[in-house]
Amino acid sequence: MAVYNLTINGKKHQVDVDPDTPILWVLRDNINLVGTKYGCGIGQCGACTVHLDGNAVRSCSLPVSKVAEQKITTIEGLSESGTHPLQEAWLAHDVPQCGYCQAGQIMNAASLLTNNPNPSDEDIAAGMNGNICRCGTYTRIKAAIKTAASKMG
Repeated sequence: MAVYNLTINGKKHQVDVDPDTPILWVLRDNINLVGTKYGCGIGQCGACTVHLDGNAVRSCSLPVSKVAEQKITTIEGLSESGTHPLQEAWLAHDVPQCGYCQAGQIMNAASLLTNNPNPSDEDIAAGMNGNICRCGTYTRIKAAIKTAASKMG
């Protein structure tokens, strides 16, 4: 076990965990932030996506020992009131079906829009590649990202 000082959603947290513990489990089990979901466990589905210093990463395969002083943002930290333009666009376009992948989808989309505030359809497809939605709401996800981009820009 080792002690790590983490900044999560702008707040300082100290955890005493094994260095190989994935950030996903630190968030869920130690910090009680359960919006980030476990999907595949190997970083392939995107359900566990969080931001590390603003960049989308898969938290299920990222050990806490590799985070160092970087800032972590989860879906709970994107907007406390759920009023981030992506969250609002997700609702307006009725994106969620089962909802399981949606936190990861939104976090990946937020990183995409930070790096490319006016993405083309091709940019969205490339930027969202690897975030799997078992319900197949990809058309609505793309529309929601375009709506959010127009509101953010």
